[in-house]
Amino acid sequence: MNFLIRAAAIAAMLHITPIVVLVKRPDAVQALLPGADAYVAREVHLSGTDAHRLHEAVDWSPEDGVLVFYGGTAGSTSVGALEFVRVDTPHGPIEVAVGFTPQGAVRGVVVTKATVEMKPWVLEAVAAGLTDHYRGLKPGGAGGAGGAAGIASRAGNLAVYVAGEADKGVARALAAYGAFYNHVRA
Repeated sequence: MNFLIRAAAIAAMLHITPIVVLVKRPDAVQALLPGADAYVAREVHLSGTDAHRLHEAVDWSPEDGVLVFYGGTAGSTSVGALEFVRVDTPHGPIEVAVGFTPQGAVRGVVVTKATVEMKPWVLEAVAAGLTDHYRGLKPGGAGGAGGAAGIASRAGNLAVYVAGEADKGVARALAAYGAFYNHVRA
């Protein structure tokens, strides 16, 4: 019994809540790579120098030093690429899928995972138009990801907070795509 009480106290202190899937990955892939009939995953194993460069740019390095880009084609024509990016927050992780057009602009963003605690905030942010603010952004472009600022007048503080975390995910995807995707494209 004593163990259960201690475990509950530790869990409460660590603020652990379960992760829920908001959009399944295959559904996000279909939404962000429309018309694709073939998919390929391409891994980029970052050197120490490359990982440091990415960390300096967006205060992030991918898990295990590996970036994974998913490309989609319709026949022999590229329809784009996407990347899933996890953002760890004090309230637990969220995951965003960022899709790119063949020209390198953001096609769309889907928030795929969040914690039970953050789910209502994410849903409120998305309903306020969060993902609309990312379309057309390009790596290295001016302005950066501004979803949080874009919904600030239409959403509550916690939805704007989680939108800021989604902004981080989009900024990370933009930086990774801009710096490393061209090196692996067929």
